[in-house]
Amino acid sequence: MKRRMTSYFLSLLIGLLMINAWMYFQQPNMTFFPMAELEDTPANWALAYEDVHFKAADGVALHGWYLPHTGSNQVLLFFHGNAGNISHRCDSLAIFHRLGLNVFIIDYRGYGQSEGVPSEQGLYRDAMAAWHYLVDEKGFAGNQVVIHGRSLGGAIATDLASKVRARGLILESTFSSARDFSRLVFPVLSRLVLMRYQFNSGEKISRINAPLLVMHSPDDEIVPFSLGEQLFKTASDPKQFYTLRGDHNSGYAVSQPAYEQAIRDWLQALNKV
Repeated sequence: MKRRMTSYFLSLLIGLLMINAWMYFQQPNMTFFPMAELEDTPANWALAYEDVHFKAADGVALHGWYLPHTGSNQVLLFFHGNAGNISHRCDSLAIFHRLGLNVFIIDYRGYGQSEGVPSEQGLYRDAMAAWHYLVDEKGFAGNQVVIHGRSLGGAIATDLASKVRARGLILESTFSSARDFSRLVFPVLSRLVLMRYQFNSGEKISRINAPLLVMHSPDDEIVPFSLGEQLFKTASDPKQFYTLRGDHNSGYAVSQPAYEQAIRDWLQALNKV
């Protein structure tokens, strides 16, 4: 009997180790969904833009678009979600441009025309490189840069905002941490598998002093609304929560024109501080 129980537990342990090993190598494919081909450009939306090529601190060559806005001394640094590339965000770029902002959007390593392979720390380095491009090459001061992250980009934006002094931070349809997300979406598996990525925005956001705008929809079918609420509660003042309508990928569009007006009002409030 004892030998049988020992054999049973040994088999269970080996099974768990095999599952963890398999899941460890699968997690990048479950987290990042890059596309290489650029299917659109801001020019197709009648928006002037500059192709920007720059490098991260570890030498990885990156690509982005800078959209100038005549007469504006503020810039929005936008970090998109985990799928596609910058060419799938032209409608968002048009919104930000209508708000009277210069805009800088980048593709993370492994996305679009950016080289390399996606990883959590790599994406953080890409974000910092984008910040340095705006400050060192374009001449913006930190208090002229608004950081905006959507979905996975929210975790990238939060990490960057915890390391620099930005004018403000917008977090849209994002989560408090990869662990919190997994426990809600994969309650059993998350307790058996070693997490390869942390994306712990909940821990970092408490270190951010910049004004914060959190936007999330109760109908978000991918990132639970409660995680956006949790992130908001953890953050320090000044902060504001705006409730979107629609699903995860179309909330900003379904919520128009109120979405655009909410950001406009928030930006105008920043100018009065």
